[in-house]
Amino acid sequence: MSSVAFVEERVMFSPNMPAEVNHLLQAAVAASPVDQSRAEDLFLQAQALDTRCLQTYFALYKFYFFQKRLADAERIVMAGLEESARQGGFPSDYRLLAQNRQEWNLYADEIALFYLYTLKALAFIKLRQGCAIDAQLVLSHLQQLDPKDLSGASVIMDLAAGVAE
Repeated sequence: MSSVAFVEERVMFSPNMPAEVNHLLQAAVAASPVDQSRAEDLFLQAQALDTRCLQTYFALYKFYFFQKRLADAERIVMAGLEESARQGGFPSDYRLLAQNRQEWNLYADEIALFYLYTLKALAFIKLRQGCAIDAQLVLSHLQQLDPKDLSGASVIMDLAAGVAE
């Protein structure tokens, strides 16, 4: 009799994600509270399996953030911004993107929205690193790129304003 390993879906990722990547991410999420080293290995395996899958960046930078590994979280955020910009066909540098924001519709699809959400994560990481000025710079550009606040950056803006006071 063979046993089948079953991993409960703990997090709802994109329904368009390859099943094997989802399985690895679910296993990583399950391992996170008990074995951070194993969880990290699983997150990295998922990302290596499909470097185009944006949810692998999201899961990994959140993992590092919650582990208080802010430099690692920032590194993955930057990689996620690069990959989403590459897929979306727009500049990865948010400063350049904000200067020419009329050229791109950052509400067009999941890729562009991922970019905005990940830019918000960068601002939050900067804030947690004690780099309030850098966080404010990211947020000011994000406000230009996301005037409808679909990314929810206003929450981070409020936190940044509280830190500035």
